[in-house]
Amino acid sequence: MRKMTSMMLIMSISASALLGCSGKAVPSTENDVKKEDTVQEAQESESKEAEEAKVSDLDKLVFTYVTSPLNVPTIIEREKGIFADAFADMGLSVGYAEITSGADQTQALASKDVQVLYAVGATSVILSAANGGDIKVLNMYSRSPKAFCLYAKDDSFTSPESLKGKTVAGPMGTNLHELLAAYLATAQMTIQDVNFVNMSIPDAGAALENGSVDVAMIAGAAAYQAEKAGRHLVTNGEGLIHAIIAVAVRDDFYQAHPEVIERLKEAQESIIAFMKENPEETIDLVAKSLDLDKEAVEEMEQYYDFSLELTDADKEGFQKTADFMLETDMMETPVDVNTLFYE
Repeated sequence: MRKMTSMMLIMSISASALLGCSGKAVPSTENDVKKEDTVQEAQESESKEAEEAKVSDLDKLVFTYVTSPLNVPTIIEREKGIFADAFADMGLSVGYAEITSGADQTQALASKDVQVLYAVGATSVILSAANGGDIKVLNMYSRSPKAFCLYAKDDSFTSPESLKGKTVAGPMGTNLHELLAAYLATAQMTIQDVNFVNMSIPDAGAALENGSVDVAMIAGAAAYQAEKAGRHLVTNGEGLIHAIIAVAVRDDFYQAHPEVIERLKEAQESIIAFMKENPEETIDLVAKSLDLDKEAVEEMEQYYDFSLELTDADKEGFQKTADFMLETDMMETPVDVNTLFYE
């Protein structure tokens, strides 16, 4: 009896020790199980609320809206309401800011009036970064060197030297601005050797027609119309610039709202998918938006690559542009473009 009592006591103590060392509470009653379920539900609710709180400081996303030169994804997105649909269940409305100047675009991003630069030139991104701006490239928008042109009425403008002292108009801080500088640099000239006037693409085209400028820096539809009107092509961007256009955001916005960024990427993929799956409707919508005939859109679209992927070639193009801008005094501070990318 004594031995049996001792053994039972030892077994009881051992079982208690095992429970105490397991590191996990073992519910002994139905009430304990319910308490655990309640705690788990509360934790899941808190996690969900924390996720929703990430966008609670946002009620609207503002995108730049620039259709020129031939920004097909921009036109398709707005016509089909793709961004509006994508962010609706997050409680975010969508707005647009029609800003054509690259410098004005990056300023709007810096002031947080705009959250996404949906089609901004590499030159504008680099210049903003050189000036200390909080800006990052989210992904690519397009590449189209042949679509960026210098047009004139005077067909004697056949070399950079022939432009010396002439009035040249176009948008500052853009691929066209870089094209002008690159073309002049082939003859060891700079933008200071011409009378450069900052104008939007449509205004530059109109100024060429009314004779108030000698050369217009134009692209896309405006360039196509100039060609059809018999204007003289001084040069295009082939061999001179990469003509990179990107999608850019503030890094602090990217870090604070990863769920918005992810949804934005998905929406962009939807836009490209629509363009591929509905080529005829895409052409129709773009032609209507830009007041062009469908044949014009089809002819110009072949100059564009709208792939979203940021490739090594794109990165090299960014760096070449940054180096060129530094060499031609378009900026004073060197930029390592690798700091601009998330990949």
